[in-house]
Amino acid sequence: MPTRLFDLTGRVALVTGGSKGLGKAMARGFAEAGADIVISSRHSSELEQALPEILAGTTSRGQWFVADMTSRTDVDHLAASALKAMGRVDILVNNAGSNVPQGIDVIDDDSWDRIVELNLTSCMRLTRAVVPQMKSRKWGRIIHISSILGLASKEGRNAYSATKAGLIGVSRAMALDLGSYGITVNCLAPGPFLTDLPASVLTADEQQAFAARTAVGRWGDPKELAGAALLLASEASSYITGTTITVDGGLMCKAFWGSV
Repeated sequence: MPTRLFDLTGRVALVTGGSKGLGKAMARGFAEAGADIVISSRHSSELEQALPEILAGTTSRGQWFVADMTSRTDVDHLAASALKAMGRVDILVNNAGSNVPQGIDVIDDDSWDRIVELNLTSCMRLTRAVVPQMKSRKWGRIIHISSILGLASKEGRNAYSATKAGLIGVSRAMALDLGSYGITVNCLAPGPFLTDLPASVLTADEQQAFAARTAVGRWGDPKELAGAALLLASEASSYITGTTITVDGGLMCKAFWGSV
C-alpha cells in the first residue's frame, strides 16, 4: 500500500525550470516513481544534458522544450507541445522563477514587470492551458514552487516576495476552482537550498547566516525537496489541497533572540 500511494506509473509530469537545481531534482524524483517527464528551460544545451540524467536507470520517457517563461507565446507553446508530445499532462510543477533584489525606492519598472511575469503570470497561464484535459480525466496535481520569502521576507526582495506570496494566494483560489474535478493545487515553500539563484544574489556572509538560522544548521540539497514534491504529485496527497508545505530545515520556526 505505501508504495502504491507514491507510484506515478502512467502519469506525465511537466516541470518548468527542470534542467537544473530544484526542478531537475523534482523531475528525477518523479521519474524514479515511474512518471514520464517533460522539462523546460531557456537553454537547449542544459536541457539536452539534464534529461538523460533525470531518466537514467528508469523506464520513463522524456521530452524537453525550450521556453522563456517571460514570453506568453512561449508559455502557450510549451503547453501545446507537451500535450502533443506526451498526450497528457497529469502533474504540473511551476518551478521556473528568478529574483532581482531591489529596494522599494529603487525598483525599476522593467525588473518588476519581468519578475511578476515570470514568477506569477506564467504560472497562471500554464496552469490555465493544461487544466482542461485534467478536468476531463478527473485527476490532476498542480504544484507551485513558492518560497519562505512568500511567508516572510528580506531587504530588497519586494518583487520576489510579492510574487511568491501571490502563488500561495492563487493556489487557494485554484484549489477551490478545481477540487470537484479531482485536481489538487498546492505550494511548496523551499527555504535555503543553495542552487544557482541564491548563490548568485547572496554574499558568502548571507549564505552562512541563512544556514545558521536553520534548525539543522545547513543549506538543503535539492534532492531533499523531491520527497515533498512526490507527496503532492501522488495519490498520497488526494486530500491535501490549497495549502503550503514549508521545506526549510526548520528556518521558519527559529525565533531571533539576539544575545539572550
